[in-house]
Amino acid sequence: INQMTKAATPYLHLHQRKRTWTPVQVSAGQLLSGGEETIQRALALRCLEIPVGDFISEAMKGDLPEGIESEGCRELLLSNVKDEENHDIALNFAADVHKVPAQFEKEAAHICKTWLELDRHPVLKAVILERSVFFVLLPIFRFLGDTGLRTTSADISRDEQTHVAANTLVCQALDLKTDKTLNNLRRATIDWVLQSLHAEGSHRHLSGNFWSGCSDSLYATGKAMGLTDTRASRMPAFFETANQNLPQYA
Repeated sequence: INQMTKAATPYLHLHQRKRTWTPVQVSAGQLLSGGEETIQRALALRCLEIPVGDFISEAMKGDLPEGIESEGCRELLLSNVKDEENHDIALNFAADVHKVPAQFEKEAAHICKTWLELDRHPVLKAVILERSVFFVLLPIFRFLGDTGLRTTSADISRDEQTHVAANTLVCQALDLKTDKTLNNLRRATIDWVLQSLHAEGSHRHLSGNFWSGCSDSLYATGKAMGLTDTRASRMPAFFETANQNLPQYA
């Protein structure tokens, strides 16, 4: 009976689905012409990875969902914090080879500081960032990037799907709701990444409106309807990569 209870616990189910992977050094390949600055800005926002983990660590000092249906919550959140350290290493490898300008790093650090200083529940900040910022940056790496960035995107996205699912459950259990201030910061963060793109590009993935629309949709509904040509509008189906481009799995 205890095993049946465990199988029915969403946090335990999510934890069982996780895969361990090791970041690998990547080499610089050909980026989609016109998307180079967007890639560099997106990589500069890797400074948000560790703070998102810190948000979850901070939340674990306070109230978390309780009861039999929440079994495994704390263990899953701890595992997710460790993932952010992995993401930071992988994205640092990519940033090194794609030569992110110091000015972008400085501006991204200011954006990060703004998120850190915003007085909202840490899990709520984490889920907004993951769902409507990271879930846009990851397909940007895929569609505008090279083989190394596509591989990095695929690996991180698998983790982030679990993080968003877990943090959404926590927000629901604690009745945490987003608001206009959070939404404005989310939009400003995405706009900063996309500013070198024209509103409507000759190539759909070089259109600033396309990506900002994806962020709007992910924020509002948890789906990105603009990406249905990847066989599904939900994020989990976006990230597929050839076996030869997969890194080492534990």
